[in-house]
Amino acid sequence: MTKKLEELFDLAQPEPEEPPSDFKPADANKLKTVLNDVDKIDSALPLVRDLESNDTEMDTIAEKSMSTFNDLMDLGMNVEARYAGKIFEVAGTMMKNAIDARSAKVDKKLRMVELQIKKQRVDQQEQSAGGPLEIEAEATIVADRNELIRQILDKGKDNADKK
Repeated sequence: MTKKLEELFDLAQPEPEEPPSDFKPADANKLKTVLNDVDKIDSALPLVRDLESNDTEMDTIAEKSMSTFNDLMDLGMNVEARYAGKIFEVAGTMMKNAIDARSAKVDKKLRMVELQIKKQRVDQQEQSAGGPLEIEAEATIVADRNELIRQILDKGKDNADKK
């Protein structure tokens, strides 16, 4: 059980059980590594839950859109056929708004989880490499034209001096 659930439900931690007789110290190290990884993931997950204000806004938008959709559908059924087309078109737009609000909410959570997984992968690579990852990259320097010409001329003079 996670620490968060224990805190939420005020549960006392159970007494540690004796390891089985075939339990090896190497297994204990693996178990500690896995538990540390799980704790990291658990500590990162509240970031996803902190988005509840956005979730409630998206839910509100979806609910209003659906109620407006239902109202417009009822209205479209009760008016003349020549006016019903435009009303049904607007009702369809309201339905699309409701679907978009729900999918935006889910997409945001999925992006956050994906970023957390990527962070976990980088952390694991750092641990396996024994330290921070070193990345080789090339940089582009932005300089004015006169500075570039001066550098090229200086390099040409250096090459001529070496010969």
